[in-house]
Amino acid sequence: MRLGRFSGALPLVLMTVLIIAVGVFATVRQDAFLTSYNLNNLLLLAMPLALVSLGQTCALLIGGFDVSVAALMTFCVVVASYTMTFETSGWALLPGALVLIAVGLATGIFNAVLICVLKLPSIIATLGTFGILAGASLLLRSHPEGPISSDAISGLTKSVSFVPIAFVSVVVLAVLADLWLYRSRPGLALRAVGLDETSSRRLGMATGRIVILAFVACSVMASLAGLYLAAQVQIGSPIVDVNFALKSIAVAVLGGAALSGGRGSFVGTLLAALFLSLIDNVLPLFHQPTEYSQMTIGVLILLALILYQAPDLVSRLRTSWGGVGRLPAGHDEAPG
Repeated sequence: MRLGRFSGALPLVLMTVLIIAVGVFATVRQDAFLTSYNLNNLLLLAMPLALVSLGQTCALLIGGFDVSVAALMTFCVVVASYTMTFETSGWALLPGALVLIAVGLATGIFNAVLICVLKLPSIIATLGTFGILAGASLLLRSHPEGPISSDAISGLTKSVSFVPIAFVSVVVLAVLADLWLYRSRPGLALRAVGLDETSSRRLGMATGRIVILAFVACSVMASLAGLYLAAQVQIGSPIVDVNFALKSIAVAVLGGAALSGGRGSFVGTLLAALFLSLIDNVLPLFHQPTEYSQMTIGVLILLALILYQAPDLVSRLRTSWGGVGRLPAGHDEAPG
């Protein structure tokens, strides 16, 4: 029991320690790290990854994957170049932003139908959606063009000191989401479906509705991530980073989500997104190749999987050791 409780806090502790360690090292070695300009860039850089990873956590909690999020983010960047054009300003930007959310909502419903109605595996269904959205992005913009509204960019990146207002909102969202996940009946139902969907259905839970809501939430969060990605690239580009699908899964796992479903933490996911963004921020300061970032992600995922599963591994070893030397009934050892 103690190991189980510790395993739940381990992702939060590990990510916090790593963030502090890397931050202290960068502070000591590079004066530019603690400048307001760099810290602001770091938090803004973390926004798209944090948002899409929070959505991916919803999918992982019910034991699914959504690999279409990267293409959805790219598609939203392209769509933003049409709905939030350079000439658009003020309240006229709101309909354009709502269009992106509607795109995320429609994509989530489409994925949910493929998974719940047609009974396709989530990774296959969302891989098909990935291809559709990637092709649609290239159809709308064959090359980067269509600048995004400067008013939209300044509004999305508005900060108090070096802290973006949007980042504070994401922190509050992650905390409230964790409270909902572990302190409410719907949150318990979500985790129960991830742990054992069949048993949850037998207990009368609306498993189909829960799965639909999880994938819709995942896509809507990805569309919001696409909005902030558009503020970063500032142009309707169909070739922006396509690694967000794998990164979002990696971030959710580092934050404590189980690939088998039923376990995760939105706060842990946010910390993991901040840590990986910190790595991407620090490497250029030390003039190191960005390939090290990918290597770091891979090593940390393997380390996290080993550490987070330690309680289960210990329990299995105890069970195995407890059976060593025991003979089956009816096979008592003969007296010497």
